[in-house]
Amino acid sequence: MSEKLKSGYTTGTHATAVFLATLYEYFGKLPMQKLSVVLPQGAEALIDVGQKERLCYVSVKGDNDDIDVTKGCEISCKLLKQKPQKIKEQTPSLLKIKNTKVYVYAGEGIGVVTKKGLKISPPHPAINPVPLTMMLENAQSIVKESKEVLYAVFSVKDGEHIAKDTANAKVGVVGGISILGTRGIVKPVSSSAYIDSVTAEIDVAAAESQEEIIFTLGNSAHDFAKKYYNESSIIEIGNFVYDASSRLKKHRIKKLIFITSVAKMCKVAQGFKNTHNKYGSIDFDEVKIWLNSELNFELGNEEFVTLKGVLQTLPDEYKEPFIKLLGYKSALRLKEWFLELGLHVHEVETITLPNEIKERLKW
Repeated sequence: MSEKLKSGYTTGTHATAVFLATLYEYFGKLPMQKLSVVLPQGAEALIDVGQKERLCYVSVKGDNDDIDVTKGCEISCKLLKQKPQKIKEQTPSLLKIKNTKVYVYAGEGIGVVTKKGLKISPPHPAINPVPLTMMLENAQSIVKESKEVLYAVFSVKDGEHIAKDTANAKVGVVGGISILGTRGIVKPVSSSAYIDSVTAEIDVAAAESQEEIIFTLGNSAHDFAKKYYNESSIIEIGNFVYDASSRLKKHRIKKLIFITSVAKMCKVAQGFKNTHNKYGSIDFDEVKIWLNSELNFELGNEEFVTLKGVLQTLPDEYKEPFIKLLGYKSALRLKEWFLELGLHVHEVETITLPNEIKERLKW
């Protein structure tokens, strides 16, 4: 039996816990060591917190089995009665809790939004709406019925360094990580974090231009795209071809440029919505049928396990036509998915590496 995978809690849940701890102390209760946080879907999380100084608490984001660069980061909140000084330029978010106003700031290690298209408008702290709502709702039972004006400064130790392993700089979040989470819980080995990142990048790219967007699949594809296209329009989609495409639905993007290797292009042509190996391998019998029916070339009875093997077997005069065929069939498959999803895209250009062979389809 395989070992049970560990879940964890989002940065938003830990940020809520330290925020509540400062309020507990401010409104006359004892310093806290554990906080019960009600999550968006009603479950409760018991979060460890530690007091750093008066009205300042820290929580360490626990380990889990998701791919998560923020595991182990220290999230803190300091509550002030006076507006914070010597802090990066930003417009604080406002929480109205009963008659109390709490202005929320990004301190060291938490980013500030500088581009349109994200869930938070610039120039606010990169603390997403769900965590802010969690703070607001959980604080109702703590804050008294007095009129107060308070200032909460959130920080993450080494957050600016951690952010280098995220897409924050690309989407215009400057100075640190974002405080995220839609359910409060990090699901183990979930693809949701990656798709959320792709969605954010698409939103920012679409806010800058509706003309075209570039999907890259693989490091070589991304490096190629950066040489020829505006980086803000380039989205690394991993293996999530269909899921990434579905995130275009709320935008009116006119053209998609899809760049990947010949093997991944073949998988898309064969209808793989996710090109990871766990979802299957290239059907080489179908490849042989394509070569025979569309290029009049008989590949023979040899069994192949890689597309590289097929290309090595093909005579030189068939290699480029075959790669162009894969690009065209991929464009047809993308068109099929786009129509199914109801997208506004009406043009696809595929670029197959390493030979940079282009195919276009417009409808």
